[in-house]
Amino acid sequence: MNSFKINTSIFIFLIFLLFRPVVSAQISKVEKAFAEAESQGFSGVLFLAIDGEVVFEKATGYRSYEQKTPLQPTDVFEMASVSKQFTAMMVMKCAEKGLLTYDDELSDYLDVPYSGITIRQLLTHTNGLPDYQDIMDKHWDKSKVAGNGDILEYLRKYNPQMLAQPGEKYEYSNTAYVFLASIVEKVTGRDFIELSREWIFKPLGMGNTDIRTLEEKAMVSNFAAGHLKDEKGNYFNANKFHSSDYTVWLGNRKGPGRVSSTAQDLLIWDQALDAGTLVNKETLKLAFSPQILNDGSISNYGFGWDLSEDPYFGKVVSHTGDNPGYKTLIMRFTDKNSTLILLNNNYHEANNKLVDRAVGALKEW
Repeated sequence: MNSFKINTSIFIFLIFLLFRPVVSAQISKVEKAFAEAESQGFSGVLFLAIDGEVVFEKATGYRSYEQKTPLQPTDVFEMASVSKQFTAMMVMKCAEKGLLTYDDELSDYLDVPYSGITIRQLLTHTNGLPDYQDIMDKHWDKSKVAGNGDILEYLRKYNPQMLAQPGEKYEYSNTAYVFLASIVEKVTGRDFIELSREWIFKPLGMGNTDIRTLEEKAMVSNFAAGHLKDEKGNYFNANKFHSSDYTVWLGNRKGPGRVSSTAQDLLIWDQALDAGTLVNKETLKLAFSPQILNDGSISNYGFGWDLSEDPYFGKVVSHTGDNPGYKTLIMRFTDKNSTLILLNNNYHEANNKLVDRAVGALKEW
């Protein structure tokens, strides 16, 4: 018996020695890719996990360029459209509670000049809705901060035309996700932000994640500001130019953006999805399923997630975010239980190459 235990221990040790050089080689590849991005001026966090365990985590650049505050891996970033997966989850939870169905129509819940659009089509960007941001940009007083009620009012007032028939094609729609948040409020009688905290952020222990106002963001000491370059090539806080920064004058909108979080909290979220903590497996399967359009073709966007297939990884569910000064990404390789999170706060062109090289390293891990 003792001999068996010793032999088993030796076997495990030998396996460890065998695989350690492979792991070290992949870490070295990611380190090299990260160092190259850093040398080009990239500011942000790269985070890789396998089976829920962090295998790479590093930050470079500045939380604030003006104050020269170094960025930390635990800093809070604006998620931009990565927020949509949380909005979709709120809708899915409403569906599981029997408060709505995916085939209910938008007009069943909201007074808007668009008919024949289902909640499913809102979730999957197959609704044909016009861009609310265009209307608000043209007509809204940008000294004020607009919320969902204002957006709905202006869509009723100016009544922009549909871009396509519902179900005709995929066309990314921030308008749809404004409507989804308002539908959640309608069926629950609760504020969308408070309910997001109650149903998602607090139960999962996502202590650094919230839907914050500009004032609330300013109170978060480790909030990484988004930065853009001026004409001299110097980085400045993107929020300083309010008229050109829709995140300011649309700062009270709910649904299409505004979640802020950390890489660590996003991993908690990622693992909760795998565990079926928030909704059941059948509901989650719907979220990760492509949609069939009117002509029978396929649209590879689920409920708040881009969908793709990779020869090595298998199913990939992901989403990018893009706000003034920010680029964000979460990639979930669900068949391999691997995760890549990249949070960038100076809108840097090295972003894509760094992601490609990190994915390449994950393939050989």
